[in-house]
Amino acid sequence: MRPESNSPVSLWRHPLKKLITGNEAVAQGALRAGVKVVSGYPGTPSTGALTSLLVKPDPQRHVEWSTNEKVAIEIAAGAAWAGQRALCTMKMSGVNVAFDSLISVAYSGCEGALVIYVADDPGASAGMCEQDSRSYALMSDLPMFEPVSVADAYELTYQAFALSEAIKGPVFVRLVTAVANSYAEVELQPPDVIPDRDPILDHDIMRYTKAGSTVVMNQHHALIERLKLADLWLREHKVNDLQLANQTGGVGVIINGLIYAYLEEALGQLDEEQFSRDTLSILRLRASHPAPEMEIRQLLKHCSKVVVLEELEPHIERSVYVHAQQMKYQGEIIGKLDGTLSRVGEYGGAQVLRGLAAGLDITLPEKQTRLFDEVEALATDRPITTCAGCPHRGTYMAINRALKNLKLKKREVMVTGDIGCTILGMNPPFNTVWNEVSMGASVSLAQGFVHAGIKTPVIATIGDSTFFHGGMPGLLNAIQHRVNMTLIIMDNRWTAMTGMQVNPGTPLNYQMQNDHSLDLVELVQHMGIEQFAVVDPFDQPQTIEAIEDALQKDGVKVIVARQECAIQATRHQGIKGTMQVNAEKCTKCKVCLMITGCPALCFVDGVMSVDPAICYGCGLCATVCKFDALELEVQR
Repeated sequence: MRPESNSPVSLWRHPLKKLITGNEAVAQGALRAGVKVVSGYPGTPSTGALTSLLVKPDPQRHVEWSTNEKVAIEIAAGAAWAGQRALCTMKMSGVNVAFDSLISVAYSGCEGALVIYVADDPGASAGMCEQDSRSYALMSDLPMFEPVSVADAYELTYQAFALSEAIKGPVFVRLVTAVANSYAEVELQPPDVIPDRDPILDHDIMRYTKAGSTVVMNQHHALIERLKLADLWLREHKVNDLQLANQTGGVGVIINGLIYAYLEEALGQLDEEQFSRDTLSILRLRASHPAPEMEIRQLLKHCSKVVVLEELEPHIERSVYVHAQQMKYQGEIIGKLDGTLSRVGEYGGAQVLRGLAAGLDITLPEKQTRLFDEVEALATDRPITTCAGCPHRGTYMAINRALKNLKLKKREVMVTGDIGCTILGMNPPFNTVWNEVSMGASVSLAQGFVHAGIKTPVIATIGDSTFFHGGMPGLLNAIQHRVNMTLIIMDNRWTAMTGMQVNPGTPLNYQMQNDHSLDLVELVQHMGIEQFAVVDPFDQPQTIEAIEDALQKDGVKVIVARQECAIQATRHQGIKGTMQVNAEKCTKCKVCLMITGCPALCFVDGVMSVDPAICYGCGLCATVCKFDALELEVQR
């Protein structure tokens, strides 16, 4: 171990109670385990974990935002193969990107600890698919912890490092949005000093390559054995908790992760005259994979009915059915597969109550039944627009104006979209972007539309961070095949939508110490682009002209619309000024509001005004006013 005096946490000697989020709990659990290397890619709802580790950097610990999740998992795996403790963080969509490498790493195992933190989003409050990452744990035969609470996230992350080293393989820790973003007071133990381990160079090609079927199958056998070891470790450490009722024949409940927090709430709404809580058996799962075979079989032997409560996919429920079939179980299994509960949306007290009522044969009052439908109906459309002063607003406006000037109908021109702030171009008042798939997909999708025979121009839009993450291969492909398309890269210099994290193109003075900054413009030019332009989206005539020019030429055209995110620019430069409405010139036509959709513009009681609290002074509203009624008051 390193001497205490070398560690910035050496003064922390006793437990400390602190109000933290679930994301911070994961970070604190990793610190407690003496993590050496942390990598990840920002994505709501997981971003806060790695962010909290960057607040107080430790020179003995490497923490970075990687270019994408595949790169991040490879960095963490390399550290774990060298015998160190590593953490990799991402949202559920990031596991898709990382899995190409992760499945291979799973087969090889690791020497140090490798913990993968993933945050899922039941209810899709943070965007993207309502993906259940437990499927990846099943597919890769990797153990997965599912914390119930913020305090549980802290404890189970710490245990995940111990389990990983015990079985010599990667371990998942899965949170959902409600846990990742929740606050709770947690008693934190003093962080461990980072173990002073010499890095390992393990020259074992039979373990770390996939060269030949025998090699791969042997690794597969080893992976399965590691999962069996994990099952024994989880049982020995009593991670999952089985409470059997005193009498047999009652109802059993299998419940995992956060949903356990709603169990007491649901039980409190049931009529105790209709059932006795003493007859209820409960299996609480804090590790969903491997599914605890012994505990599930004990519950099936003890109960005449079993209710399985889990969000999204019925993974645990299917496991219960397998054991029930093998045991020739004659009782009833209630969950998603019998239609009682839904595979869509996040679970709360209402869904738990519905499952319990079905298991206990209790008819719920009509008022409560109606409540279920009302809760499910709350998932409504929530269209949002870009922030006041956002440079992307200027890019969308310029695209729309260029199409109009060229006498092209918007509904006949494909504009592919991508992840991040850029996708907000799909919403009013722009209605510009047509689709969204995954990081970088806009560039490749556009090529598909061209090859399909679309005769009108095809435009791809992408942000700078997304371009670095996954857009570059698509552009290389377009250049190789000489595709007739226009790519507009909206370069605001930050990974903005997830909280202003740095990316390779962020200016050097905001990078981590000793890190480098890449110029996106130089990078694209060196990729072999012949038709190229850099524009300022606040300069509408320049931007419109560049887009018009590109849409009338063949081949690959790239436009970089470069202007810093207004939020970050305001923080370190202040605002440009505030737009003012000249009441004498204003005709109250509201064109400025209808075209820009800027939240700083207000039309109340028949009067157009500008909210000085949020106006950045970009001047885009003035570019669409035919009466020169909007004027910039320069900030002094």
